Amino acid sequence: MDLRAHVTGLMSLARLDLADLVAIQSVADPVRYPPRECLRAAQWVRDAFAGAGFDDARLVETADGSQAVLGSRLCGDPAAPTVLLYTHYDVQPPVDESAWHTPPFVLTEVDGRWHGRGAADCKGNIIATLTALRALGDDLPVHLKVVVEGSEEQGTGGLEDFVTDYPDLLRADAILVCDTGNAAVGKPAVTVSLRGMVNVVLTVEALDSAVHSGMYGGPAPDALAALVAVLATLRDAAGNTTIAGLPAGQTWHGEPYPAEEFRTDAGVLPDVSLLGDGTVADQLWARPAVTVLGIDCPPVRGSAAAITPRAAARLNLRVPPGTALRAAEVALIDHLHTAAPWGTKVTVRTEASGAPFATTVDGPAHRAMAGAMAEAYGVAPTTLGQGGSIPLCTVLAETYPEAEIILMGVEDPRSLIHAPNESVDPGEIAAVALAEALFLRAYATAVRGGSRSGW
Repeated sequence: MDLRAHVTGLMSLARLDLADLVAIQSVADPVRYPPRECLRAAQWVRDAFAGAGFDDARLVETADGSQAVLGSRLCGDPAAPTVLLYTHYDVQPPVDESAWHTPPFVLTEVDGRWHGRGAADCKGNIIATLTALRALGDDLPVHLKVVVEGSEEQGTGGLEDFVTDYPDLLRADAILVCDTGNAAVGKPAVTVSLRGMVNVVLTVEALDSAVHSGMYGGPAPDALAALVAVLATLRDAAGNTTIAGLPAGQTWHGEPYPAEEFRTDAGVLPDVSLLGDGTVADQLWARPAVTVLGIDCPPVRGSAAAITPRAAARLNLRVPPGTALRAAEVALIDHLHTAAPWGTKVTVRTEASGAPFATTVDGPAHRAMAGAMAEAYGVAPTTLGQGGSIPLCTVLAETYPEAEIILMGVEDPRSLIHAPNESVDPGEIAAVALAEALFLRAYATAVRGGSRSGW
């Protein structure tokens, strides 16, 4: 079977499927989006995998109330290894819809790329996996399990709890986490490290209520000014993260990330400096970084001549591998309390957290994937870090210590995941699909007879 030709022939179906899936507004936030949309997406994914040979594909409710899609498919060889396929169907909200050049929930082609929320993260990965399975057809040389979760973007941990409660359901020899991507279009990569994360909400209070800025301004403490002062302590003049008790001088020893390439990928304005003293890869993949995600305070338009009595900020701390998650969380909370001026009342509430992750690439699954990517793309893959977090990876590594975990996917820097105008290059969907199909063939040959999956 010519897998490349078969994948190419399936791409028109892939586009139709991705359009259907992007049209479902599966944001796992019941306050702003109807929960029925996530259920619709879960049902679509279940039916699609049932059509790809997962006869037992079903929905299971996880601890946070989200629906995960589970299924399995056996091959004819009892001694064949088992591969778990993972991705997620929930998406980030569109954020500012006015900043989108195309409707966020309508798959639209622009300059050869397919635009829409979730087109890359992570519905494009669902379609790539389905395309790989369709290309293989009945020629399946491994046992397969699939899990597609519905609350990854919210960080509420539903699937993490499910894995620990029902470990045998997802046990496998190799796990493909299809939720990352490549260094650039046509440049394949496997992600070998992830930063963990801690999200907190910081609230600063100074007065019982707002008071006139003319009558009381000067001696009266300003909660908004106090909040700004606290936030200013989180970075030094060069932009390095400066949280007391949290190491911030680590170095990255893998593939570099050229500064000019990063500037282009991130859309940094011409005269704006990059932050920090280390390399881009150091700052992005090896060191902690704190981001102010949002601030609650009076808006400029409509604001009154009054002193703000209380203000709040939502912060995101990224934690590199090698740093204990709990220690980083405690350091951040202690820093925020200590940095608050004028004796203002400070409250810090942790919203969500997830541990950092690192893996090695010297096992048979990684070697098989390296060969599959090289054949699919025509160039050998590189290894990358990722500044983002996938807390599930740490749970999988702890629950299945013998399993090889491979992080890959259809995303590239131009995908703008989590931002307006998210997109995917359809060539990446095709190449990742081909690499997955080639991997399943090669991995079966590499480890036949050595399954630890417990089928």
